[in-house]
Formats: sequence, structure tokens, C-alpha cells
Amino acid sequence: MTVPSAILIAGPTASGKSALAMRLARRVDSVIINADSMQVYRELRVLTARPGAADEAAVPHRLYGMISVAEAFSAARWQALALAEVAAARAAGRVPILVGGSGLYFSALLDGLSAVPEIPAEVRAEARRWLRDLGPEGLHAALAERDGEMAARLRPSDSQRLARAYEVVLATGVSLAEWQRRSAASPILAPPWRGFVLMPPRADLYLRCDQRLAAMLDNGGLEEVAALAAMDLDPDLPAMKALGVPDLLRHLGGEIPRQAALAAAQQATRRYAKRQMTWFRNKMCAWKRLETQDSERLFDEIIPFMSQNLLTEQD
Repeated sequence: MTVPSAILIAGPTASGKSALAMRLARRVDSVIINADSMQVYRELRVLTARPGAADEAAVPHRLYGMISVAEAFSAARWQALALAEVAAARAAGRVPILVGGSGLYFSALLDGLSAVPEIPAEVRAEARRWLRDLGPEGLHAALAERDGEMAARLRPSDSQRLARAYEVVLATGVSLAEWQRRSAASPILAPPWRGFVLMPPRADLYLRCDQRLAAMLDNGGLEEVAALAAMDLDPDLPAMKALGVPDLLRHLGGEIPRQAALAAAQQATRRYAKRQMTWFRNKMCAWKRLETQDSERLFDEIIPFMSQNLLTEQD
């Protein structure tokens, strides 16, 4: 059987992806590569459930906590770095395991990215000013005047995607939807690869989301958000929209009590998990679906789908 160039593990938040990746990595000589858009941020270890120091010491981890929350980070930048890490792992005789919940990252890796020209910094800044001045709903209305197709696709509350669509049409005069229809102009992961998507029962997943977020608050999550607040960052930066951050900022600002902030963050997390599951269900039809949160059972299911000449005991 052909050795895969990489193993891909996707799934919604709190589905057990990282635990599964660690189990596999202990079975084969591997490198774990982050495919989560929030786990790239250095200052957000607790609230993004980044792997702990013990896991990082046991197995090489790449693209985790590598940039400051003061920076924006794009799928194109991640794609280039991820492809380089995959190549480095293969050159060293290791199996790259890409794990995360960002569907756009996996899409960039497997399907490439549309050839949207580089947007000038001043245009990006103008789009963000419009977002701040008009708010998401106002920017949605402004986008509708210039690009009705993208406005119809996006929810009025989806501020980051609205700003992206607005800056693209502002800079190029062409809808982002049209750019996306044009052929991909970026390198993609060479086959063969094997993809697995975790899709646990929704009720179980929601319970785990709630429990994990509560534990995060008791184990440094609130302190992480306090540190973000002290940095006086642009509220439109991606890191400032990380799950839990907006609600905990409201609590720290005295607007709502801690329990209300926790409940709001839990609700936002459940909604995000639902959107992830919908995306994976629609976009990853060909991936092997694993419908449990039990890491032992997941491991037992995933092993038969991996090549025998890939899996050799490392004991």
C-alpha cells in the first residue's frame, strides 16, 4: 500500500482531535502540525486548548503559538508554512499529522487558494475603519451596494469575512466570489494523503464544550483575557474574536458577572461547534468519519485505514 504524504485529522472544537493525534504520534515517528486558526497565537494557550508542555516535549509540534495576538494571520500564510513543515517532516522520515478545526485551512491545503491579488495595506485599513465606524450590519449594507453576491453569502454579524469581502472588491473591483471561482493559483498538498473527521454525537460534544470552557476559566483563561485587555489591541484583530474572549472582556470591564460571561461563551462555543460540523459534513464527504469522542475507540477505528508499511511499532 502507498504511504500517505500526510494524515489529516479535522473536527469541531472539543471533539478530541489533539488527543487522537498524540496517540497516533506515539505509534509512529511523527510531527504534529497545527491546523487551527486560533492556536497559532502565542498568548492564547489556555482558551484555545493548545497542547501542553508535556505533549510538546514528547512529540514535535509545529505552528503552535508562533505569532503575537497583535498580528492578523491568513490562510495563505498558514498554507505556505504548513506545506513547508510537511516537506520537512517527510524529508526527516517522519509522518506529518495535521490536526485542527479550521475548515478553511484544510481547504487551502487540499484545494489551493484563489488568486486574489495582494490587498494594499491602506485598503485593508480603510475596510477596517468602515467596520469600526458602521458596525458589521452597516458594513454588510455597504458591501451589498458594491458586491451583492458576497453580501448575500455572508451574515451581517460575520464581521471579519465582511471586511475581507469589502477590501477585495474595493481594491480589485472584482467580487471575492468571482476570485474564488477562478482556478487556484497556489501549491497544494501532494497526494496521497488520508483524512479523518471526528463527528461525535452533538449532545455529547455540547456537554464537553461546556465543561471544557468552565475548566479553562478555572485554569488561567480569565488571566489570559486580562493580559489581552492590558495590551489595548485593535478589537477587530482575529485573536480578539477567539471563543470566550469577547464575553470575558465584558466581564472584566464590569458589564456582566462571571457566570453570565461563562454562559455566553459556552453558548458561542456550541454555536461554533455546530457550524464546524455542518461545514465538515458538507465539505469532507470523502473523509473517513469517526463518530465518537472515546480516544480508545477512535484509535481502534483509525488504525485499519492506515497503511501497514506506514505503521511500524516504535517500542
